[in-house]
Parts: sequence; C-alpha cells; structure tokens
Amino acid sequence: MLKYVVILMLLFILASLGSGLFFLLRDPGGSRRTVKALTLRIALSVGLFVLLLLAYAAGLIKPHGL
Repeated sequence: MLKYVVILMLLFILASLGSGLFFLLRDPGGSRRTVKALTLRIALSVGLFVLLLLAYAAGLIKPHGL
C-alpha cells in the first residue's frame, strides 16, 4: 500500500513540475502561477520525505544493502 502512495506522490510532484514549466514558458511576466506550482512541488517533496521518515520509524520500510 505504501508503494502506491509513494508512486502517486511522485506523479503529483512531476505533474506540478511540468505545470510550473508550462506556466513559466506561456504566462506573462506578472503571473504568479509558476510560483504557486513550484511551491506545491516543494511542499509535496517535503511531504514525501516526511512520509518516508515516518514509515521507516514505524518499521513499514526497511533499508537493505545493494
């Protein structure tokens, strides 16, 4: 179940990054949509990092050597 949540969050991060690029290229200089899209991407990335830390602390995921 945790795998699907991580994959879904990664897809949302990529979508936000793509929309930020689109707004950067297409919007006029005064638009704040690029900033909002990239802020959302940062928030999702931090949320994913915290989720992974909590999952590790709870024992839901375990590190393994390569």
